[in-house]
Amino acid sequence: MSIKTATLNGVATIEIARPEKKNALTVAMYQAMTDALRGAVADSAVRAVLITGQPGVFTSGNDIEDFMARPPGQGSDAMDSPVFLFMRALLECDKPVVAAVTGAAIGIGTTMLLHCDFVYVSDEARLAMPFVSLGLVPEYASSLLLPQLMGQARAAEKLLLGDPFTGAEAVDCGLANAVLPAAEVVGHARRVAERFNSLPPGAVREAKQLLRAPQRQAILQTIRSEGELFAKRLRSPEAMEAFQAFFQKRKPDFSKFD
Repeated sequence: MSIKTATLNGVATIEIARPEKKNALTVAMYQAMTDALRGAVADSAVRAVLITGQPGVFTSGNDIEDFMARPPGQGSDAMDSPVFLFMRALLECDKPVVAAVTGAAIGIGTTMLLHCDFVYVSDEARLAMPFVSLGLVPEYASSLLLPQLMGQARAAEKLLLGDPFTGAEAVDCGLANAVLPAAEVVGHARRVAERFNSLPPGAVREAKQLLRAPQRQAILQTIRSEGELFAKRLRSPEAMEAFQAFFQKRKPDFSKFD
């Protein structure tokens, strides 16, 4: 199974475990993560959730071959696809979510961090959101939240140019809490998650709700707007050229497009 789950000492761990494919996410993996998040919310023994990957890679984003074989539906139907159900499940998780990023975090590997409560990254981490270079648009409310975090100029570098950035820069712009040596990231993240065993769960839930409430509706609307455009762009000639170039291991040629 490419998603491993376990609950230990009050922490529900969701481990992305497909290192042979750089932890690329399939439709089935999104469904497994959705189920794990919903299970954590329903389990009174769980006080926090830990999301992690493998040494050297958090996730390389969507498995393009799988994603093209099972793309989201168009229009409002896109919101019922596994990737968007995962987005909703993470957004609605009422328990603290801690992310441990030990390497590459590409595409949704970066944007999901916007919806975690604590993010710890390694000094080897490389984050990137190359949506535009694939003929797509930003997703998971990143077009709303990234400019707020890092300012319009740096957000344009990350979302329009797809410029990669380090764990230290993620901390500098407020996307992550701390950068640590790679061997220490998961252990530190787990210790933070376990701290919620000694805190009152009701107060934690309500405090998290208050922290997230001011932007909740704007985030939901942005996810929907981005998602409908994203699903449409998946079928665009530009995206087809980008994906064909990816599979053919060549540079895409966008010179024929207006």
